[in-house]
Amino acid sequence: MMISSLRCLRPGPGRRKVHYLFSDGKEMAEEYDQKTHELLVRKWRQKSALGAHGQWQIEVGETPSPVVGALQPDFLKENSSNQPVFMRKDTRTSFQWRIRNLPYPKEVYSVTVDEKERCCVVRTANKKYYKKFSVPDLDRCQLDLSENAISFAHANNTLIITYQKPKEILAVEEELQKELKSMKSSSEGDVECKTQ
Repeated sequence: MMISSLRCLRPGPGRRKVHYLFSDGKEMAEEYDQKTHELLVRKWRQKSALGAHGQWQIEVGETPSPVVGALQPDFLKENSSNQPVFMRKDTRTSFQWRIRNLPYPKEVYSVTVDEKERCCVVRTANKKYYKKFSVPDLDRCQLDLSENAISFAHANNTLIITYQKPKEILAVEEELQKELKSMKSSSEGDVECKTQ
């Protein structure tokens, strides 16, 4: 994918937002912590066949909770405190996923890599939870998943799955951080940044 436009924004105190427009019509927005340069949010969207903007799909970060009092299409909903909540929150050296509201002990969980389907699989021995998820960063760089890179822990009803980033991903992220540090952002609003 070729980047056709790149803008640096400052969405709030302590955060830096970078908005990418790709030549195929896709958009990506990322938010970074300005002090640690840690990725906080990454989301994607693309235009529909008629040219309208689609909904943002969250890849990294937590899905924002709906505004209280806003009209929702579903008037009756299951209590969300009982449902497992799946989200991704990366660190500098690893991809990390958290699944909240999973009360079972660590021995019940199994986390494996399915190389054929290019995804990670979480299952419980008691057959109460099953989830498949991919690692889009590895797909974009055309890297294989490795069973040795994955580990998991369980604490406070949360399953934490960690996948160590390969050296190729670390190199790409380091280069991106250098580029972002060289760009100027303004508190007044958008700044058009050079593209590669």
